[in-house]
Amino acid sequence: MAMASITPVALAGVPLEFFLFGLTLLGVAVFHHRTFEVAIVGLVAVTAYKFCYTDFDLVHHATAEWRLLLNLFGLLLGFAVLARHFHDTRLPRLLPHWLPGGWPGGFVLLAAVFVMATFMDNIAAAMIGGTVAATLYRRRVCIGFLAAIAAAANAGGAFSVLGNTTTTMLWIDGIAARDVLRALVGSIAGLLAFGIIAAIQQQRHQPIEHDGPCDARLDHGRLAIVVLIPVLAVTANLALDFPALGVWLAILIGATFRSTPWREVRHALKGSLFLLALVFTASLMPVKTLPPATWSSTFLLGCISAVFDNIPLTKLALDQGGYDWALASYAVGCGGSMIWFGSSAGVALCNEFPHARNVVAWVREGWPVALGYVVGFFALLWAFGWQPHPPHRPTSERLTPALVAPAAIPR
Repeated sequence: MAMASITPVALAGVPLEFFLFGLTLLGVAVFHHRTFEVAIVGLVAVTAYKFCYTDFDLVHHATAEWRLLLNLFGLLLGFAVLARHFHDTRLPRLLPHWLPGGWPGGFVLLAAVFVMATFMDNIAAAMIGGTVAATLYRRRVCIGFLAAIAAAANAGGAFSVLGNTTTTMLWIDGIAARDVLRALVGSIAGLLAFGIIAAIQQQRHQPIEHDGPCDARLDHGRLAIVVLIPVLAVTANLALDFPALGVWLAILIGATFRSTPWREVRHALKGSLFLLALVFTASLMPVKTLPPATWSSTFLLGCISAVFDNIPLTKLALDQGGYDWALASYAVGCGGSMIWFGSSAGVALCNEFPHARNVVAWVREGWPVALGYVVGFFALLWAFGWQPHPPHRPTSERLTPALVAPAAIPR
């Protein structure tokens, strides 16, 4: 029960929840090998504070959030299966033999990662790009090109509700797919800005080298599953407002003619629970105390996502409402690429290429990615202007008593 006699704590006018949340995100950035444990500790700390110092109602709050959390959980696990099915189509093994030589080959690889990320998880797209790059460049892949692979994966998913976890969250929370589609303009502008420079960097570091003829054959059955999963996800979202159901229906249909890589579910389970913990913690923030949504605050949100996980930042934006969702999806989707731990795609690539796990080197060699973020953001802003959407959920649902800071807290 909430303790009405205790006044909520605020530091310099900022509710204590935000400081606890910030420490959680900082812990995730610093202790990247213990992210799950850090997220759980942060969730427990914020929940305990709200129980003691506010009129927090856990049952009421969980009732309001369960659909988003269940959908997100189902989609994260389902997209892990999708990524493995795509890998087993053997298309990644065939891709290097279709690329041109010289720096254009590196740029086409980045463009391919961009396209793959529009219909599969950006982590999977980045890992496939890293695998292909390791083959093309004899594992001598420069940090700047690895940063570009992560950025291409994030940019490709920034306008697709099936690409990035952030855009998927927007979709299942009620933002229409067409409302983020305009981010395509920014994503393409950003890809052109950083992609060409990074491809030239990589060609100078290690020229592209093709292997001999490849005897791999495309698995059309698995390719059919890869197509079926996003199709049924969209169908289920339109019909039932529950895209995760469509994803798993497609996986079960595919299991009738191809073996399902269930081990991928086990591998993705801990990472998915980590993200859910961050999302639920973000939902506990008193969003009424945040600065109003503007194009400049949206740009800053993308910069912040380079050092703090973009999943909870997206949740905060959703609870607050009033954003131009195309700009917001581009910002939180692409901003994290500027530092290796700012996006899941960058973290996954650094697990495969440990030499890239260096902030100074990533910023120094991956400067085209920061340039691309700025170019893409302002290209999108110039093309369409600032088009904020009215809150997509009723005020009573967005700002429940559990989420609104009490009036006693100084502003």
